[in-house]
Parts: sequence; C-alpha cells; structure tokens
Amino acid sequence: MNPQASKMLVGLIGAGIQRSLTPAMHEEEARCQGLALHYQLIDLDAAGVGVDALPTLIEAARTIGFAGLNITYPCKQAVIPLLDELSDEARAMGAVNTVVFRDGRAIGHNTDGSGWAWGFKRTLPQADLRRVVLLGAGGAGSAIAHAVLRLGAAKLVIVDREADRAQASAAHLNSHYGEGRVAASTDAAQALRGASGLIHATPTGMDKLPGLPLAAELLRSELWVAEIVYFPLDTELLRAARARGCATVDGGTMAVGQAIGAFELFTGRSADAARVEAHFRRLLAARGA
Repeated sequence: MNPQASKMLVGLIGAGIQRSLTPAMHEEEARCQGLALHYQLIDLDAAGVGVDALPTLIEAARTIGFAGLNITYPCKQAVIPLLDELSDEARAMGAVNTVVFRDGRAIGHNTDGSGWAWGFKRTLPQADLRRVVLLGAGGAGSAIAHAVLRLGAAKLVIVDREADRAQASAAHLNSHYGEGRVAASTDAAQALRGASGLIHATPTGMDKLPGLPLAAELLRSELWVAEIVYFPLDTELLRAARARGCATVDGGTMAVGQAIGAFELFTGRSADAARVEAHFRRLLAARGA
C-alpha cells in the first residue's frame, strides 16, 4: 500500500463535543488496521460560532482533503442543503450524522438508526417487538423509530411532551411503513399499557441532566428497556429497570454501532466490532462513567 494512501483526516462537527469518545474509537481501530487516521474535533462552542458557520466548515473540509465528517447536534438537519447527495437512510430520516467526501462530492449518510439496531440485536436478539414505546421524538428518537420499525415492530408509540412533534413524527413514519403502525402520545403511563418494550431517547439521565425520564413504577419485568445515554453508562433508568427484572440495553451499544458504520463509510473497511466495543468500554471505565 502507498504510505500516503493510508493517511486519512476525518472529524466531528458539533457543539459541546469535547468529551466525545468518537475520535479515540476511530483512531484506535484505524491504528489496528495499519491506517494513519487523525480525527479532528470541530467544536462550535469552543470556536465561539454557531450553525451559521457550517457552510464554511463543510467547504473547508472538502478543500483541505478530509475523507469525511461526523455531524452531531445542532447540525444534523442544517448540513443537508450543503451536500451533493443523500443516502436513502439519511433522506428518510431527514438528518445526516456522517458526510463522506468522494470525487469532489459531499454525500450525507445516517448511522444513528443502524447503530442503534446493531447494538439492540447484539444484546437482545429475541426481543418482543409487538408494541414498543419510544420516549423522545427528537433527532435520535426519529432515527431509532425508523430502525425499530425496520426490525419488525408491529406497533410503535412515540411519547413526547411536545404533542405536535410526536404527531408529526408518527405521520411521517406511517407514510413510510403503513398507516396505523405508529401512534403519538404525551402520556407515558397510557402508552406503556400492554407494551413489550421501552426505548429511551431523551437527554434525561446524562451527567448534566440526572434523573428518570418516567416514573419507576411504570416499569415491569415483562418490558425490555433500551437506553441511548452513555454518560454515565449505568443510568438511573437502567438501574430502576434491572431492579424490576427488565432485560436492558445500555447506550454504549448505539455509540459503538454508530462508530462502526461511520468507520466503514470513511475507510471502505469493516471495523472489528468486538475490538471497537472493548476499546470504548475501556475508555468509559477510565473516565469513571
């Protein structure tokens, strides 16, 4: 292999991203595969700029020769008009979390849903998907909604405090997956009646926003519970769920799944999933998460 061909530059654009473990995951997996990959954080908060800087940043990355970029809050929708092409996944979700530069073109992808599905199937391959409740209709929730429906969920109920947002999400999903398959609600207790599983996709439970996203009394042993928060890895929701006998999936599995998908898009190589996950959990342990 040409030594120059093995050198890659990728990055992450977002706000408040200094604690991200994505750079370390990508750089270590690349090292293990003999690639010299540098992963650059492009933090809007640290630079004192907002989303309006995104056109300049995307064009600069294209010009400098980045192989690709991960995109996170608050840029996942704002980046779309700046791209030349979207994958089917990104178009359906209306959000981009990975941009690949190829032959002068910027192509948008989304590995949020596939990343969640990778971790979920790996942890709970036999999960009951008859009636799934999803807490949170934001960007992550939208991606997961697509993923769980593709996995075969018969009924999905989206719960969000903003009724209009939940209803809009349900209508969009029904147009893709069949009328009546998705419902919207603002009442978690009502939505959970007869549910087989619960997916949590809000920031509640993070270090900076501790607590439970719903009353612990609503959890019962028949439910499986999937979390997206991974700072900390063992959230209050997961502890409450385990105490009630629920099978659980921690948020680290989605983070690893996203990184595996992006690594393949950036490099054209498959990541060693077990190796990436082991490295991720070592990083979390070192941070006391």
